[in-house]
Amino acid sequence: MAEIIQRDGTWTFDGETLRLVPGRDKNVNLLRKTLGELTLPLRALAGVSFEHGKKSGRLRLRLRDGADPLLQATGGKLTEGTDPYQLTVESDRYGVAEYFVDEVRNALLLEQIPSSACTAYVLPGPPVPLSVSAGDGTASFDGEHIRLEWNWKTEDAKASAGTRLLALADIAAVEWQPAVGLENGCLRFTVRSSPTKAPPKYDPNSVELWGFKKDPLMALVAAAVQARLPHPGAAAPTPVLEKAPAPPPPAPEPAPVPEDDHDALLRRLRELGELHQAGILTDEEFATAKAAVLKRM
Repeated sequence: MAEIIQRDGTWTFDGETLRLVPGRDKNVNLLRKTLGELTLPLRALAGVSFEHGKKSGRLRLRLRDGADPLLQATGGKLTEGTDPYQLTVESDRYGVAEYFVDEVRNALLLEQIPSSACTAYVLPGPPVPLSVSAGDGTASFDGEHIRLEWNWKTEDAKASAGTRLLALADIAAVEWQPAVGLENGCLRFTVRSSPTKAPPKYDPNSVELWGFKKDPLMALVAAAVQARLPHPGAAAPTPVLEKAPAPPPPAPEPAPVPEDDHDALLRRLRELGELHQAGILTDEEFATAKAAVLKRM
């Protein structure tokens, strides 16, 4: 077993599972504290690395694409402080960090864990129900419905429509964008029946974020919804093809038209005999024609 204990958190690896516990230090980001302990099966990992620094280093776990709904919903936009798969390591623990990396890498090799993308989520995502207030509203999710409630800072045009209740079945996509510089962030839901390109400030299906402390917590709502949407890497369902109609049965062959009656066939035999005697029919022609008539009798 490998374990590294730091103020930023504690990581433990038992050969099959990684246990990530955020630290209690005041500098630990609110998102990591709220997310709490994470348990990662080895098959969720694509790799691990350790980066040296002058005063501190950093352990990084690289998850397989599509393994975690949180990373899927945030699209690689989590900062170093908010990313639960990074750990700050103090300089006197560099040797422990390197040993931790070797143990995880060896296990990945021994178990032959592929680095390819997942076709289903390995991690379950944040538990529900949950509710987060940040920016211009509150987003709540109970596993089936998303509720968006507005506050006094919401733009009038958006708030005038009142509280939004979105069914999970109507959600096509969800995304979380952090505020960067002068650009505000958002938690946005794409609704199949009413797609919009309006800025989050006016979009009734978005919560606008302004870069305050609780903004990253909206990523938890995004992840909980993402975990319940169809996985982007899953194979598309095979369309059910209608069977081609069976060809119509062949029409029954018409019954042979009855030949002349028995007396007519006898007359035909006499005519053939006369033609043969007259030399009009050869012996072979007469025999063939006679056999055909006898066959019909």
